[in-house]
Amino acid sequence: MSDNRIAVLVPGKIHPRVLERLGKQFAIVSVERDGGPKVDAETAARIRGVAVSGGFDATWIDAFPNVEVIANFGVGYDGIDVKHAASKGIVVTNTPDVLNDEVADTAIALLLNTLRQLPKAENWLREGRWVKEGAFPLSPFSMKGRRVGINGLGRIGLEIARRLEPFKVKIGYHTRSPRDSLPYDYYPTLKEMAQSVDTLISIVPKTPETHKVINAEILSALGPQGVFINVGRGWSVDDDALIAALGNGTLGAAGLDVFYDEPNVPAGYLSLPNVSLLPHVASASVPTRDAMADLVVDNVIEWFAKGQPVTPVPETPIKLRG
Repeated sequence: MSDNRIAVLVPGKIHPRVLERLGKQFAIVSVERDGGPKVDAETAARIRGVAVSGGFDATWIDAFPNVEVIANFGVGYDGIDVKHAASKGIVVTNTPDVLNDEVADTAIALLLNTLRQLPKAENWLREGRWVKEGAFPLSPFSMKGRRVGINGLGRIGLEIARRLEPFKVKIGYHTRSPRDSLPYDYYPTLKEMAQSVDTLISIVPKTPETHKVINAEILSALGPQGVFINVGRGWSVDDDALIAALGNGTLGAAGLDVFYDEPNVPAGYLSLPNVSLLPHVASASVPTRDAMADLVVDNVIEWFAKGQPVTPVPETPIKLRG
């Protein structure tokens, strides 16, 4: 018996909760990513929605002529050709806010790990070195007295700033324009901020303007007591410059949760003692990923039920149904 429900495409892998909830109301069409869209014309014509974790470019968009909504699993949606989607009247949604707290918490944890070398200290204990060799060496850095600059003060950046306040550090930020209601120091350029702080946390999205903005000049401005933390996009970092700065003492330490070509981490980082590395886990908890999955599904449901998604991206066209 044929399934007459609205068909929703799921290319590649996605959180199982998305599949579970969507499957109760929609006919799911799962396809592999490799080799581009491979769906017969009849099936392609049935598909009116997409739930995706990762890219969905113009080729994929054009392969499904009746798609109305593309629901992205994640805050960042640079892998989706939103301009092309908008030109065809297709709504694009993402999952903001539900992961703000988790990413902000991870940013603080990564900063503490980088400053105090807590993972290395735990390994020291587990390997029996505390008994055999004595106390773990003193950490070269401390949170106390730090001057922290946040590159990107959007929803997550603001949560990071609020979490930093109890640590009694001085907080500044760089964005395209100041936010006058906030008690933090504003820097009109990234370089000015790097020259004025000793800790730089980057939480900027992937855009042409943010490509490798963390370069040798910025790292040098932070200095040998400086610490760099990235929980935004690996796209924003010049890896060669960062590896060199960490290796020659231009920069004191770094903590990274994101990389330019994930999951491939440059080998140069792995041998450095002054970098803390995480495999892009900032939002990777069961409660947060469940909330992200629910928002993906809710966007699809609300679009087809009311013509109004929950969290459309700014570039997307919204046409309310009567």
